Parts: sequence; structure tokens; C-alpha cells
Amino acid sequence: MTSDQQRQTRKYRFTYVFCVSMLLIMLPSPVLHSQQINERLAFWPLTKNPDALGEGVKTIRSAGLKFEPPDRGDRRQASIWDGHTSLIEANVPDRTHPGREAFTVSLWFNIDGADDDLPGDLVNHFDHGSQNGWSLAVTSRSGLVHSTSNHRQISFGINDNRHAPAWLSHGRPGQAIYVHALAVHNGQLYAGVCDPRAGSQGGVFRFQPPDQWINTNAPVRANAVTSLTVFNGELYAGTGKYRLAGSALEESGNEALGGEILKLGDSGKWSVAGKLASSEAVGGLVVFQNKLHASSLYRPAGFFRMEQNGHWQNLPTPGGKRPEAMAVHNDRLYATGYDEGHVYEFDGSKWTDFGQVGTNTQTYGFAVYRGGLYVSTWPEGKVYRLQAANRWIDCGRLGEELEVMGLAVHNGSLFGGTLPSAQVYRYLGEQKWLTTGNTDPTPNVKYRRAWSMAEFNGRLFCGTLPSGQVFSYQSGLACTIDRPVGPGWHHLVAVRDRASLKLFLDGQLAGETKSELAGQINLKPNATLKIGHGVYDHYRGRLRDVSINRGAADADAIKMQFQSTRN
Repeated sequence: MTSDQQRQTRKYRFTYVFCVSMLLIMLPSPVLHSQQINERLAFWPLTKNPDALGEGVKTIRSAGLKFEPPDRGDRRQASIWDGHTSLIEANVPDRTHPGREAFTVSLWFNIDGADDDLPGDLVNHFDHGSQNGWSLAVTSRSGLVHSTSNHRQISFGINDNRHAPAWLSHGRPGQAIYVHALAVHNGQLYAGVCDPRAGSQGGVFRFQPPDQWINTNAPVRANAVTSLTVFNGELYAGTGKYRLAGSALEESGNEALGGEILKLGDSGKWSVAGKLASSEAVGGLVVFQNKLHASSLYRPAGFFRMEQNGHWQNLPTPGGKRPEAMAVHNDRLYATGYDEGHVYEFDGSKWTDFGQVGTNTQTYGFAVYRGGLYVSTWPEGKVYRLQAANRWIDCGRLGEELEVMGLAVHNGSLFGGTLPSAQVYRYLGEQKWLTTGNTDPTPNVKYRRAWSMAEFNGRLFCGTLPSGQVFSYQSGLACTIDRPVGPGWHHLVAVRDRASLKLFLDGQLAGETKSELAGQINLKPNATLKIGHGVYDHYRGRLRDVSINRGAADADAIKMQFQSTRN
């Protein structure tokens, strides 16, 4: 190539980059460019109404959102979603179905003030009947069982209900016999465990993939860490003397009582954050109304709130009964019960008894799925959905199991862990459940538990008894940002290409799952497209500029889009 030709080539390249940059800056709505085919399939500005732009795209229903002028220095108007009924539902043409091709979803969102409810779904095109489609959401999981396993984390998943391998073992944290708690904190997965040996204590372990667990040296005296929850950016752990006879095992040689709350600081060192009065074991831990709440696992019943000085204030219990697993949903705190098979609602000052669930004597854990609150039970081995106060809808029994414990939503589906065989089942709708396999193969024991759950690194993790192992499962393919989303506006882009799923937050790659499945999963959902509802919960927060494009946007284009459309 001659020098003149080289100069001309450089000139053409400069002109191309300049024109693309100016186009991105001048466009009224975000259009992402990539090296693959690029076409904007649908776009919702969400500044003045719920209407969509795009050939053949039609908004058919909207609820629970309003449109207000910009505030807080925002340059653009936005929609505000109530988290209770909020949604936009749209018919979209077949050409918007990705099939096996690449696509890109981008939007701006703000979830300030959403902690007493799940932040919820951002946008999804998912058919629950066939389990085919994709979803993008901000997820939180409280009531699982005694822990809040995920808090304000982003999840992007694709599924065609054809790729579901067996559960994968990730080893055993220390000498655990029971993985009682799982939680994701600052990009790491933590496990709270029971070690019943004389001279040993429970502990908190940090996962080092694929199968190593690092002891964080939490100052635990009792035999178990029973719960984990993140509060104000720090990891809290509840301790207890777990009574193994309740799982038909020999009692612990460690007689020390628990009831202490521990806190993991930024330095990586633990400190004591108080003690629950008259409690030998912490039950649930949950954040409600911007304060950390705790319950007592064993009698006497106890319900506590941590004040600013680290003191734990005694609060009323529901009729003298024990509130156990605790979850937040629609501005209320809900608690299960071990003294009777009821569920209780707390509004910040008083309890309301929501009645007995079925014929059960105990309720165990919660999950919010498709906007509804679900609870697990003993001894029916069933899951129920809350329809209204004192009205519970039977969602079916999980095989021939007696007890359902952990409930978690992962990549479009609701999963439940069981006793006595430690199976994990996937909910198919109505009263149908399908087993995904066994998570604890320990022979010659009466009970096996699939208890604690968390979503991490795009997979569903499950902690067990009595093997003390942690397993994971991948339904379809998912990608997660395993750090909490902070306050204010954020630019989010989800990309599916032929070899991976990617999540970009504020112009930077924040999560990636590499797999050949990315190009094999065939997305053809026979369903309407939804914004602000669908898989997890009704969205609470603010939202604008929701765009769906054909083709995989590259990192440079995403960074440029963020910089050109930010406030």
C-alpha cells in the first residue's frame, strides 16, 4: 500500500469514528452499535407515557407508574414505578425473538428507597409455560431460610428449558455438617456452617472457586452460624447452639450457647455487634425500615431490632409465638412460625396473623415469584402462595417430600429444597413440581436437607445437611453482578453473543458468563414482553430509555453510549 493510500485509509477511519460518535451524541434515544447486525427492535423512552417505538411493537397494558418532570438535577424525565402493581405489557412481532442470535438490552434505572420490597424486574420476554425466554432484573432474596442471600444484585438470564445439567459439588466448608446460611457480599459467596464436634465451633467461610473454602475466623463460640445478612454494606452473622436432634442426628459436643450477632468490617476482621437477650440461637436476620431485625430460633420467642448504638431492643412477638424466617415484601415484614404453621405480617409496630397455612404445623422460608409471596411448609411438603390475609393457595407437593425449606427464584423459575431426601424441585406452575436432582447423597441417615440457597456467578447454590457440602445448578444460562447496586441513576446493558452473556454497569463490564450455551439456547418465547414485572416482582424505582437491539454491542460502543447519555 502506498503512503497516499495509507493516508486515505486513515482519513476514512477517522471520518467513520467521528460520524458514529456524533450520531451517538445527537440521537434522542440510545442506539448501540456493534460489529454484528444492528437494528433497534423496540424502544420505550418512558418520559411522558408508556408507549413504545418500533415496527409492530404495541403497548397493550400499563399500571402502577407515573411520569414526572426531572428532579434531583436529572437532565431527562423518567417514569416512577410503585412496586405493587407496576408493569408495562407489550405485543412484539416475531422478528424480536432472538432465536440463537445476539441481542442487546440497555436502559437507565434508579432503585433508591426500594429496600422494603424487592427492586424487581426491569425487562423480560419470558414464557412461563414453556420456560423459554430471557429476563433482566435487580434481585434481592430474604427469608432464605434465615438469611438474606442476595441484596440489590443484577441478574440476566436466557433459557429454552433444554439445558439443565446435574448438580455440581463445590466441596465442604471446613468440617461442616450443616451449611445453615449462604450470602453474597461484595462479589464473594459466604457460608455459615454448623460444626458439632467437641472443641470445635461454627464459622463463616468464603468460597474460592471451584471447591475451596477459606475460614474467615469469625469469633464464634457456639456450634453454628445460623444466619447471614448484609446491612449498610457490611456482612452480619447470627450464631447459635444448633440442636441436631431436630435433624435426627447426635447432639453436639459443643455446649456453648449462641445468640450473638457478629459483623465483618472492611478490614476483613469480625467484631461483636451485640447479643439477643435470652436467646441461645439466632433465627432470622433481615433489614426492614432501614434497621436490622433478628429473631430467636428456640424458645422463648424473641424479636429484636438493632439500634444505632448496637443495642438490640426487644419488640413484641406475634401472640407470644416465635417469628422465624423473615422476608420483606411490599413494605411489610413477613415471618414464618415453628410454634404453629402460620405466617405473620409486621408493619413496623404491630403483628397481624395471616392464619394457618394448609394443615401444617410449621412454616419455613419465603420467596417472591412473579409478584406473589410463597412460603414452604412441614409436614405436607407443599408450597403455598399468599392470595390475601388468611387465604393461601395450594401450589402443590414436591414429590413425596415432608418438608420444604429454602425457596429461590433463578433464571425464570422457582426452586424449592426438601427433606428427607435433599431434592431440589423446580416449579412448573399450578401444582406441578419437577425434581432437578439430589444434593446430599449421605447414606444411612433419616433426614437430608437442601436448606440454604443463593444465586452467585450466574448459578443457584445450595447448602446441605448432613454432608455439609455446597452444590450449584445452572438452569439455562445466567450472568450476575454479585455486588449491590448503589444509590442514584445507573446505566445497564445486557448482551448475549455467540459465546457469552455480559452485563455492563455504567459503561464498565461488571459481569460475564462464558459458555457455548450462549449461542445454542433458542429463544422463542410465546408470550408478551413485560417491563417492570414478569419473573421476580413488580419493579420499584425509576426507569427510562429501555431499548432492545439486534446484535451484540461492543464494549467501546457501550462506554460511549453511557458517557453521551449520562446526566
